Amino acid sequence: MNGTALLIQPLLPLWAIAVLGLLALLVVAYGIWRRARGVLLRAALFALLLLALLDPALHREERRPLPDTVLLVADRSPSQKLEPRPQQTDEALALLRERLARLPGVTVEEATVVGDGREGTPLFTTLRRALEGIDSDRLAAVIAVTDGLVHDVGLAARLLPESVPFHALITGRPDERDRSLVVEAAPTFAVVGEPQELVVRVDDLPSPTGDPARLILRRDGEVIAQRSVVPGTSTRLPFTLDKGGASAFELEVEALPGEITTRNNRVALLVNGVRDRLRVLLISGLPHQGLRVWRNLLKADPSVDLVHFTILRPPEKQDGTPIHELALIAFPTRELFELKLAEFDLVIFDRYARRGLLPLVYLDNIARYVEEGGALLEAAGPEFASPDSLYRTPLARILPARPTGQVYERPYLPHPTAVGRRHPVTRGLATDPERPDWGRWLRLVDTEPARGEVLLQGFGERPLLVLDRVGRGRVAQLLSDQAWLWARGFEGGGPQSVLLRRLVHWLMREPELEEEALLARPVEGGIEIERRSLNPEPVTVEVTSPAGERRSLTLVPDADGIARHRLDATEEGLWRVSDGTRTTFAAPNPIAPRELERMVSTTEVLAPVAETTGGTVLRLATAGVPDLRLVAEGRRAFGRGWIGLRDRDRYIVTATERIPLFHPALSLAALLVLAGLAWWREGRS
Repeated sequence: MNGTALLIQPLLPLWAIAVLGLLALLVVAYGIWRRARGVLLRAALFALLLLALLDPALHREERRPLPDTVLLVADRSPSQKLEPRPQQTDEALALLRERLARLPGVTVEEATVVGDGREGTPLFTTLRRALEGIDSDRLAAVIAVTDGLVHDVGLAARLLPESVPFHALITGRPDERDRSLVVEAAPTFAVVGEPQELVVRVDDLPSPTGDPARLILRRDGEVIAQRSVVPGTSTRLPFTLDKGGASAFELEVEALPGEITTRNNRVALLVNGVRDRLRVLLISGLPHQGLRVWRNLLKADPSVDLVHFTILRPPEKQDGTPIHELALIAFPTRELFELKLAEFDLVIFDRYARRGLLPLVYLDNIARYVEEGGALLEAAGPEFASPDSLYRTPLARILPARPTGQVYERPYLPHPTAVGRRHPVTRGLATDPERPDWGRWLRLVDTEPARGEVLLQGFGERPLLVLDRVGRGRVAQLLSDQAWLWARGFEGGGPQSVLLRRLVHWLMREPELEEEALLARPVEGGIEIERRSLNPEPVTVEVTSPAGERRSLTLVPDADGIARHRLDATEEGLWRVSDGTRTTFAAPNPIAPRELERMVSTTEVLAPVAETTGGTVLRLATAGVPDLRLVAEGRRAFGRGWIGLRDRDRYIVTATERIPLFHPALSLAALLVLAGLAWWREGRS
C-alpha cells in the first residue's frame, strides 16, 4: 500500500513569498495596462521564480495497513444461565468468530462478563477494562451477546470512541414471563420481644396478570404467616423475635404459570435477635468465700443488668444489735417475686436456704416463671441437703436433682461426662477429658438426678452440674460452692470464669451455646454443613439447591457431638439445609438481588446506547445472527440482516521518498531563458 502527496518546503518565509508575488502581480498588471511587449513572458518568469521559491516536491510513502479490531463481549452472568440463553450465546459467538475470520484486515478481542454477585451484570465495567488494551483508533465495533439485563449502563456515556458502533445481540425469547419476590425493607437486627416487620413486593414481568399470588413466610423452617398478595404492591409482614441470635426467615411466593425460573420466587434473610438488657436477679443466702465469684462474673458483662441481694441477717438471728445499726431497707420480696419477676431473664439462688423470707407462694411464682420461659440457676451449698432445702418447696417440680441429705467434705477432681464432652457449656474445657488439668474441689452435695443432663460429675460419678429444660424455661444446678477455688488458683486453678459464663449464657438462651444447632456456611467451592447435637447417632439432612433439586446427606458426629460435611456447590443462588426440625441457608455463589429482580430478557436497556453510537439491538430468537460488513466512516452501520464494522483505514509508514519538482540547475536555466526572451521581445520596436 503506497501513498503520494504534494509537499511544499518554501526557501523563504511564506509572507516574504506572498509580498514578492504581490509585487510581481502589480508589475504584470502595469505592463498589461500599458500594453507592453513581452508582458506574458515576464509573467511566466515571475511565476517560475515564485514556484522555485516554494520548492514543491512529491512525497511518497510505503504503508503497511493495520487491522481493525472488533471487541466481542460475552455475557455469562447468572441470568444468562437460564435456558435457552447459554446455547444461544455459544452459537452466536461461534458464528461471529467464523464470519470475522473471513473479513480481511480484522482482528478479534474478547471479554467475558461474569458478575460479582453483588452489583448485578457489570457489562460496561468489563468493557471499559477491555478497551484499555485496545488502540481506540483501530476499534471497528463492539458486539455484545447478552440478555440485555445490564446494571451499569450509566457508564456507557463517552466510553466508546466517536463513530464506533455498539451492537447488542439479545438472547432469550420475546414471550418470556417471570415472577420475582423483592424485599423492600428488612431489619438486620431486632430487639427480642419487640414488633418488627418485613416489607416485600411481588412483581410479574413484563406486565402483571392482576391475579393475586400466595405468599408464605417461614421462620427457622416453621410457617408463621401466609398472605394473598397483589403483584406490584408492597406488603407488610409483621413478626416478633422470641430468641436471641440469628433467625432464618424464608419468603416464598407461588410460581407464575410458564415463568422462566423460580429462583427469584424465594428469598431468605437472617435477622439477629438482640436483647435490650439481660436482667439477672442474684440472691445470696449468706456471706461465703465464693460470694464475689458470681458478682464479679455478672458485673463484668456489659450486657447484664445485675440486681444482687445478700441475706446478712436471717430472721432467726437475735443478738441484741441496736436498731440504729441495722439496715432500714426491707427485702422487697413482693416487688421482686410477684410484680417484677417476669422482667428478669435469670434468677440465681446462691447457697440459699428456706428461712421464712420467701413465702411458698413466691417460690411457686418462680417455678411458674421458669415453666413459662424463665431461667433458674441454683448454686448449692450444704443448705441444699438440710431440712431447709429449696427442694422442700414448690421449686421441687422444676429442679432436676433431688438431694439425698449427704454432703461430702473431701477433695475430688471434677470431670466431664460423656454428654458433657458434647455439650457446648462444657465442651473443650479440658484438653484431656479423662485427666483434666485443673485443681480439685473440696465439697459436693450428694443428689439423685431425676431428669436432665449431667455435664460434670465428682467422685463416684456423683452429679456436679445438671442442666434441664422445664416447659419453655431452663434450669441448672451446680451442686457445690467450691468454684471459687479455681478462681483463687488452688492446685493450679481451672476454667472457672469460662464455665460459669457459658452456664449463665446457656440459661439465657445465647445461640452460640445451643446444644442442638444446624449451621451452613460458604467455603471455597461449596458449603460446609455443621450439625451440633447431644445425640451421638448419625442424622440425615436434606439439601435443596437453588434450582429446587433435593438430596439427602447422612452426617456422623465426632466425639464432641459435631458432625461436619463439605458439599460441592457450584450452582449460583440460595441453598437450603434442613434436618426436619431446624433450617438454615447458605449462598456460596450469591446472585445479586438486582439480578434477581428482573430476569426477563429485554432490548430496552441497551437500545439508547446503540442508537447513540450508530449501532443496533437485535434479538437472536427472531433475527438470527446477522452478517458482518465493513462500512466507511459516515456510512450507516446496520441494515436488514447485517451489522457494520467501521473501516478505520489505519496504517504505519515503513519508508518515505521525496521527489523535487524543480531541479536547481534546470530551474536556473529556465529562468535565464525566460529572462532573455522577455528582454528580446521588449527590445524589438
